[in-house]
Amino acid sequence: MRVILRETVNHLGAAGDVVTVKPGYARNFLLPRGLALSATDSAVKRIEHERRVIAAQNARTLKDLEGAAAKLSATSVTIARATGEGDRLYGSVTSRDIAEAIQKQGVAVDAKKIDMVDHIKQLGMTEVSVKLGRGITAKVKVWVVKQAQ
Repeated sequence: MRVILRETVNHLGAAGDVVTVKPGYARNFLLPRGLALSATDSAVKRIEHERRVIAAQNARTLKDLEGAAAKLSATSVTIARATGEGDRLYGSVTSRDIAEAIQKQGVAVDAKKIDMVDHIKQLGMTEVSVKLGRGITAKVKVWVVKQAQ
């Protein structure tokens, strides 16, 4: 019996797959629990249509993320901090500071998406990664300069 899986079933397939199973398994387990539905011609066509729509949405989202990554990669941020002897920072520059500086330039970024190994604790230029999702990251240059006194 052919069925369309509505949810991922271990050792059988992923959601949306059309699989062939024994009639008893379908009738007694998959169908009553709502894990699958019978693979009629109209149901298969509907599932194929939904797959095409989802693929188009994913392509659109991926294109938008790549555009945002290009915009972010072209961004350079300057953050002024107070320094002590030997040009050592009194504090450090965190991902929240970087997110606020990027937002002042008109690009919305969540501080949680900024990937930093450790806080920036010295003057100079540092590149930080911004994870946008779906494996797309952007590199933003962060310049930490001495604050005018």
